[in-house]
Amino acid sequence: MATIPPLRLSRSQLAQFLKDQEQIRAFENLFSVVEPLADGSASSDFVEIGLAQASANEALSTIASVAQEAAVSCALAESKANQALALVGDLAATVEGLQMQPPIPPRKRQRFGMFWDTTTQTAAAINTAYAVTYNNSAPNQGAVLRSPSEVQVDTEGVYNFQFSVQLDKTSGGSANFWTWWRVNGVNVPASASQIQIQGNNHEIFGAANILLDLKAGDYVQLMWAVSDTAVQLQYFPASGPVPEIPSVILTVTSNIRSEP
Repeated sequence: MATIPPLRLSRSQLAQFLKDQEQIRAFENLFSVVEPLADGSASSDFVEIGLAQASANEALSTIASVAQEAAVSCALAESKANQALALVGDLAATVEGLQMQPPIPPRKRQRFGMFWDTTTQTAAAINTAYAVTYNNSAPNQGAVLRSPSEVQVDTEGVYNFQFSVQLDKTSGGSANFWTWWRVNGVNVPASASQIQIQGNNHEIFGAANILLDLKAGDYVQLMWAVSDTAVQLQYFPASGPVPEIPSVILTVTSNIRSEP
């Protein structure tokens, strides 16, 4: 009687590695032939032993083939997974780059306004602060005249206030004219200017501007004072080819982007 070579693994040990249905069927086919031979219940005829070995070889070949296909499939799956991870990495880098870019500011209509006074303004006492008054305004687009001396804004932002004044002195000697800014009734530091006027009926034109960072609802005043009440903010009516000359002109613009 021929001796059957011993298996390296027991049936229960080998079965633990089988997950595929094709492998399991081949495994059962193998042991349906081998087990009767191993316990002596089957014929010991060489023909039957040869058939058993052939069946065993076929079953083992099938198991090896399925295992190889599974290994190839695992390799392909791993390759696809690596490609997916690379794409995810690229996407994460792109998203991070977009997050680092500053957001596009919303478009808002530009704030601006112009205010002027067509009357002569005279100080009632020397070295006393007065607020410049306006009796005309246009077009009131976000910067409006809240009172004859208060220009109010409706949106937070940095605003440019620019003014011009027509000064006149009605008596001899010299005198000083000062002007500065107030926000919500409080003097703006380092915002004053000074002009000296000398002589009777001497006229001077002055101008200046300032950038102010304002909140919605803040109001701005242009203040002035004189060392002699003979110094006036003078209005002149139209004459010949020249239109009227306001005593003061104030223009206001903001840095807010305008709508397209």
